[in-house]
Amino acid sequence: MSADTPAPRPTPTLAQLLDAIRFLTILPVPDSARAPEPDWLTRAMTFFPIVGVGIGVISATVLVLGSSLFGPGLAALLAVAASVMVTGALHEDGLADTFDSFGGGWSVERRLEIMKDSRLGTYGGLALGLDVALRATALAQLPLWAALAALVACHAGARATPGFVKRRLTYAGNIDGMKVAYAEEPMRKDETALVLVTVALAALPLLLISPVALIAGLGCGAALAALMTAWAKRLLGGYTGDVLGAIEQMFEIGFLLGVAAVLAA
Repeated sequence: MSADTPAPRPTPTLAQLLDAIRFLTILPVPDSARAPEPDWLTRAMTFFPIVGVGIGVISATVLVLGSSLFGPGLAALLAVAASVMVTGALHEDGLADTFDSFGGGWSVERRLEIMKDSRLGTYGGLALGLDVALRATALAQLPLWAALAALVACHAGARATPGFVKRRLTYAGNIDGMKVAYAEEPMRKDETALVLVTVALAALPLLLISPVALIAGLGCGAALAALMTAWAKRLLGGYTGDVLGAIEQMFEIGFLLGVAAVLAA
């Protein structure tokens, strides 16, 4: 290929996968040379569970290394810390902002104002501490192989939640009239099918270890995610980006607690 021949543009599928990696993680990926479509983030959500598998593998690798050097408690905390670092605390930030907003706001406008404030409040700080503590403690209760399988399934399943929430709720953050990419139309049926297939494949190792643990994890994760969704609908009338992050974290917490309830060593 000559120097003045333009590089081939990535296929739409590859472009959306790169968008998902770029949005969800701090991992270096090639910059996009194309103009972003209005619904680029909705399309990228199709690949969120695939990126979740990668995050789960990174976290699981740290868990294996930590287990060989430290006890299960510290190894679990390091595994959780690894997922926080590779995502740039994206979802944790949403969790903290959401709890600050819901705990300190007395109207929809005030809650949205608090949600946009970069400062961390008491409610958000408590939510973050409990979030990390619950995930790490639940993970530390599991046998190593079960913990590795649970991490991959957990991160894939949690990152499927934004697409489904968008099908149930409307965007609530545009009181200033501004639209955002993830407020466009929901995922198509073929995209939803890819999400479900990805989560199913990611959950297969845990299914082979314990079908009951997988069912408990999915059930508890979905229950906590549904509670956060209902809370957002009641207090905001819909979702925001921070709310989607909070729902993702609630699924992670519920999933790991459910698996630990069945397989705790």
